[in-house]
Amino acid sequence: MIDIAVVDYGMGNLRSVSKALEHVAPERSVLVTSDPHQIAAAERVVFPGQGAMPDCMRELESRGLRQAVIDAAASKPFLGICIGLQLLFEHSEEGDAAGLGILPGKVVRFTASDMHDATGAKLKVPHMGWNEVYQTQAHPLWNKIDDGARFYYVHSYFVVPDQPAIEAGYTEYPKRFTCAVAKDNIFAVQFHPEKSHRDGLQLLSNFVQWAP
Repeated sequence: MIDIAVVDYGMGNLRSVSKALEHVAPERSVLVTSDPHQIAAAERVVFPGQGAMPDCMRELESRGLRQAVIDAAASKPFLGICIGLQLLFEHSEEGDAAGLGILPGKVVRFTASDMHDATGAKLKVPHMGWNEVYQTQAHPLWNKIDDGARFYYVHSYFVVPDQPAIEAGYTEYPKRFTCAVAKDNIFAVQFHPEKSHRDGLQLLSNFVQWAP
């Protein structure tokens, strides 16, 4: 029995994700895998990733993982992280790439003309470092996490859902953008919980216990 499958499609540091899951759930089996059959057999699935959207989609296709991810997102507790959030949507400006189309909406780049804080100082892209997350709906994955808690980010693009109701959290850099979405058995975040200390580990712990 595989309790938690971490999808390995060759993009990103999966070891830090798996180690964080093992830390919060030492009694659960955590498997980093590129085998569609193991993903299908797992009780719950984590879909992380780093890198460019077109590269990620190409790797998913070449490894035969596209349908396995779509099926998992339709049927079991599913956590997307960083690119694993963006890939759930229909289209990205990054490389003019199609996503998996599981959620309606698009992925856009931070607009250069917006990249100034309240004092006029220039903000960098990628957005890298700690920022507050404001919860926009009650959800089991926010359990024991304060509204406005800080999480760690590394990204140049963000999602724009077509359905505002699926937004579960937002961050400001400098304008508001959706940083977490929730729909049925899917929860996905732009930040990296595995790099976000206590609150990140709490979110992962909440996911392990989540029964949507």
